[in-house]
Amino acid sequence: MRRTMLFPALALIGLGLLATPTGLSAQRPELPAPRHDIQHDRRDIRRDARDIRHDRRDLREDRHEIRRDLREGDRREAHRDLRDLRRDRRDLRGDRRDLREDRRDIRHDHREFHHGQI
Repeated sequence: MRRTMLFPALALIGLGLLATPTGLSAQRPELPAPRHDIQHDRRDIRRDARDIRHDRRDLREDRHEIRRDLREGDRREAHRDLRDLRRDRRDLRGDRRDLREDRRDIRHDHREFHHGQI
């Protein structure tokens, strides 16, 4: 009776191992933490730079629209565009802050990865 119970029990354990993320299934090897962080920070820097370019473009468009609205005498629309301009400036400041933080993080990760320092 023991022998008949042993096989199903081992089969269930084996299936359980294969079903778990840490099981025996093929997985992509993880990079060491600092190297993974460096790659992640570089990706963030690219995204932040893209966002900054878009914010600058939006600011140019907002300024152009404000000038046009004032030229046409539409103060209400100029006021709306001014709110957009202020929002885009806040976005730009936030993106610049994110970029500085990502650059700081990547310097820290480089030091940790190459020199073993924190």
